[in-house]
Amino acid sequence: MKKFLTLALAVLMMISMAACSTPTVDETPKTQDTSISGTFTGSSAGMQGTVTVEMTVEAGQITNVAVVESKESAHVTDVAIARIPAQMVEYQTTEVDVVTGATLTSNALMRAAAAAAKEAGLDETILKANAHHAVAGEAETWETDVLVVGGGGAGFSSAIAAAQQGAKVILIEKSSFFGGNTYMAGGAFNAVDPEAQLTKVMTVAEKNTLDGYLALTNEDEALHFDLFPEWIPVLDGLKADITAHFDAYAGKTAGTDMPGFDSINLHMWHIYTGGLRQMSDGRWICSNIDLARTLAENALDAYNWAGSIGVTTASGAGASLSTVLGAMWPRTHSYSAGAPLVDAMKAAADKEGVTYYSEIAAKSLIVENGVVVGAECEKVDGTKVTVKTTNGVILASGGYCANPAMVKEYDEYWGDDLTAHTLTTNVGTNKGDGIIMAQAIGADVVDLGVTQMMPSSSPIKGTMTDGMWGAAEAQIWVDAYGNRFVNEYAERDVLAKASLELEGGIFYIICAGYMPQEDGTYAGLDTAGFFGSMLANYDGHVWYGSTLAELVETANNNPIGGVAGQFTEEALRTTIEKYNSYVEAQHDPDFGKEVISGAIDLETFEENENLVIVISPRKASLHHSMGGVVINTNCEVLDTNGNVISGLWAAGEVTGGVHAGNRLGGNAVADIFTFGKIAGQAAGSAK
Repeated sequence: MKKFLTLALAVLMMISMAACSTPTVDETPKTQDTSISGTFTGSSAGMQGTVTVEMTVEAGQITNVAVVESKESAHVTDVAIARIPAQMVEYQTTEVDVVTGATLTSNALMRAAAAAAKEAGLDETILKANAHHAVAGEAETWETDVLVVGGGGAGFSSAIAAAQQGAKVILIEKSSFFGGNTYMAGGAFNAVDPEAQLTKVMTVAEKNTLDGYLALTNEDEALHFDLFPEWIPVLDGLKADITAHFDAYAGKTAGTDMPGFDSINLHMWHIYTGGLRQMSDGRWICSNIDLARTLAENALDAYNWAGSIGVTTASGAGASLSTVLGAMWPRTHSYSAGAPLVDAMKAAADKEGVTYYSEIAAKSLIVENGVVVGAECEKVDGTKVTVKTTNGVILASGGYCANPAMVKEYDEYWGDDLTAHTLTTNVGTNKGDGIIMAQAIGADVVDLGVTQMMPSSSPIKGTMTDGMWGAAEAQIWVDAYGNRFVNEYAERDVLAKASLELEGGIFYIICAGYMPQEDGTYAGLDTAGFFGSMLANYDGHVWYGSTLAELVETANNNPIGGVAGQFTEEALRTTIEKYNSYVEAQHDPDFGKEVISGAIDLETFEENENLVIVISPRKASLHHSMGGVVINTNCEVLDTNGNVISGLWAAGEVTGGVHAGNRLGGNAVADIFTFGKIAGQAAGSAK
């Protein structure tokens, strides 16, 4: 016993001595050096260019962080630019949460602020110790008639239409901003508009195209009527439409006084042939004819409805029609795109009593007795929200082209042209969430194996910025040697595939206009299309010269994506003059461009130093998800047995079946408003 007590005492003494030797922890909060005062600058690379902040420090305290230089996209980054600097001041740190949907800008702001703090001499360890991250609050439960998941065009049109039926509507958007990919769209809305067509003159090339349709036969193997016989009546109807138009204006001449033409059957025919594609396993896919007809028949009504809720639109006699890239016909209407569109939709939602929230994501659908009755959601700070519905849920959460790994996993079309890191035009939140949630409750999907690539994207960022491109009929596309290589009026996947075969996938669009102004814009630039107004912040992605010689020198000395132009003045002159002759003849024997314009009078341009020839380098990037959940013409989601999932609707890019293997340019916004309106009306009146 004595031996045991002695041993125990020895152990206690050792522990006591060890404790005494441990340094005392100083728990006094550390503060910055109070002698530091002044204004300090830091910069970092953002999404669209350099982001610079000025940090004001007074006696070691950060009193202000101001963004003094930024080319980041307004609206998309507004929340980040307002919130992050304010939080840095509030919490005395340069490390806070990124803002959803503006990750690159958020990180650029924090890096720039950290650089400014370093210049000031602030203690980095103290700044890191003050890092602020949001904490989840208590779980919440909300109740409504209709829940709309997604705050883009399909989401807002669904919410507004549902509210117009008298339903109580909540819309949630996981990003920090509203608009989604609709905000990024270029202002093109396809709709069959006979009154507008009658006030324009049919070109010779358009007449030739229609004559070509009249010559088609049901036995033509390229039409694949053996696989899709349901489309035979559409071709028959189209021929009847064309014949009736020609008969009605038998005394008129194309290119002079024959009125323009369009019809539901023609739009459907373009949807069919534009989306008829062969997958890598040999099978062919095409659009669901019922969904195609729904789109073609209702697009003009949806366009005019958008006008009735405050979107700037113009249809009917005298309305301007054009052909956005890949549209296949001049039926493209304009509308107030970008921030004005989002503002108009939000104003309309306010008027109809829609409640909408940003920075809250749906995580799963709630199903009771086979009926969707709500969704489990989560705020950006982690707070759980259960939304209970009496009518059901509308999925309008977009596609998955901002998830290139998912695109690559499902891909059955692009093969080696696609990687898990391919750039995208999409906002960063389009990850396929809605498709995954719907699949989890048994929803069927279609055409996930094919996505669309936008050929005319930024070679560096993948976005539809930093370059110049006009209406499809007026564009001249050339390779690095100045040679045309494709029919510029073709479908987008055809254009993308052709361009990806070039070195580095880089090609160049030629157009002409006025000399650049001091503010970096090109006042009055005539590109004859919707993207002629996208004329700021190019950062070297638009090359110009008042003569071909000047243009060649600029283009060949500004490599993009590791590829430099190898143009010669003679090659460009030959290409442009040959193209001009095709415009004059209204016939393109090289590539069969169906509708052609955009001639450049070289003599006039080279005699006037205020006029310039422009070359803009471009490269294809991921743009639109063809596949998604299966819906019927009432926008009800179907399960894998073809049955309606009660209480669940879907609209927009989250759905599949409308566009098949390739979407026509200008059909996306027509799609989201047409089917968004249908989904909203159905869900809003479902009680």
